[in-house]
Amino acid sequence: MATKQQQREQTTAALCATARRLFAEHGYNNVGLETIAQAAGVTKGALYHHFSSKAALFRHVLARVQDEVGERVQHAADAHPDPWTQLVEGCRAFLTAGTDPEIQQIMLIDGPAVLGWNEWRTLDDQSSARHLTDALTTLVTAGTIPPQPVEPLARLLSGAMNEAALWLARSDNTEADREATMTALTRMLDSLR
Repeated sequence: MATKQQQREQTTAALCATARRLFAEHGYNNVGLETIAQAAGVTKGALYHHFSSKAALFRHVLARVQDEVGERVQHAADAHPDPWTQLVEGCRAFLTAGTDPEIQQIMLIDGPAVLGWNEWRTLDDQSSARHLTDALTTLVTAGTIPPQPVEPLARLLSGAMNEAALWLARSDNTEADREATMTALTRMLDSLR
């Protein structure tokens, strides 16, 4: 028999998985708490026991999605020993993740709209943006790119990649457009050297 702690964890996991699926399929504004509770097989009261609001549940889902994207970026970068290649492949992994309709809807469309830019940015700073900042810091320290403030550079690149990911999500030819985007991004990155 499951302990109360295990039951809480199972209920939270079920709510998050259900909410994630529904938010990805229908968008935040088109999903009600009653729908999430019913689909997860719990009462609305049980949902409120775990999350104070739909926005709180969404924030939890978004944080997990951003963590997953950050893990993808880190995994792709870590597959290469050269810091420059790590940067380029990490950027590629981010753009590829952004073409996933679930990630695009939750992280890039609903995230900033639901939580506001500042809170969304804080979550992003803890995941893929942190990896980008770390990679750029390593390259500046190694002398691969000229000494410069890393924070504005990371913001500029992050903004460009977020915009590219949104564009790619609406592409009729995602694979070709992603490769064209990576070519343009690589040229942009090469200009930093």
